[in-house]
Amino acid sequence: MELVKNGSAIHVGSVTKSYGGKQAVSDVTVDLQAGKVTALLGENGAGKTTTVSMILGLVTPTSGTVTVGGDPAGSFAARQRIGAMLQSAELPEQLTVAEHIKLFQTYYPAPMKFDVLVALLGLADILDKRYGVLSGGQKRRTQLALAVCGDPEFILLDEPTVGLDVDARHMFWRVIRDLVKAGCGVVLTTHYLEEADALADRILVMAAGEIVADGTPVEIKALAGGKLIELRTDASDAQLLALDGVESLKHVGDRVQLVSHAAEATLRTLFAAGCSVNDISVTRAGLEAAFLNITREKGEAA
Repeated sequence: MELVKNGSAIHVGSVTKSYGGKQAVSDVTVDLQAGKVTALLGENGAGKTTTVSMILGLVTPTSGTVTVGGDPAGSFAARQRIGAMLQSAELPEQLTVAEHIKLFQTYYPAPMKFDVLVALLGLADILDKRYGVLSGGQKRRTQLALAVCGDPEFILLDEPTVGLDVDARHMFWRVIRDLVKAGCGVVLTTHYLEEADALADRILVMAAGEIVADGTPVEIKALAGGKLIELRTDASDAQLLALDGVESLKHVGDRVQLVSHAAEATLRTLFAAGCSVNDISVTRAGLEAAFLNITREKGEAA
């Protein structure tokens, strides 16, 4: 790969998008740099997909501007700078993987070399297979290849690993890291918070059409403002949520995860309640707790 980005950026300037009387995106301004992974997080309806669609030029802002490397989003020059892998995408089923890639390469002035792309994505075993007979994971690999084949400055990945097994997901992560090392900018939307935590240099959290948090994974996690308590117990959910300091509760297998802003007080009141408690661990709250805290505060303020 020979990616020369020269500090290229996606600029979203004071962008608003309304559908009827409802604002899907409200006065968003952000710059996304090449050579970095930016994760865009938010609940369904937060405005993520609309924002991505405006960057791709698929949706026109109601107001504000979007540029890619200085070119207006959706223009011919901008389209040559960017690749995309959308959550729902289908391709002609009768073409082979190799035929799809070679066709897409013709859309770009300086595409990635075929052999380099095949090695990057591990496609050698499926090149001669028709798209229609591929497994779900093989289709996603092919779609990623088409997003990458133009050697773009930026790649937008919308929920790229949905439905993939652990091995396939980690393969996608490796490819994303390789692209970033070569200078490509990656914008990633995902509901897998561990994916954002593992990959992102920067995390943007959207809620109600606005960016409500912006920082590194460490900075975002610090917004959780509490600790994560994991344990096994016979206490009911109602009892646990009533403990001093508890902000949220989640079941993971036979263990319970509590986020508390006063972990010592939480454990003290739990022990005092006389419940059975085993296998306790206390760590700093993670990205999920921070995400829930941020979006909850936005909902309460609305």
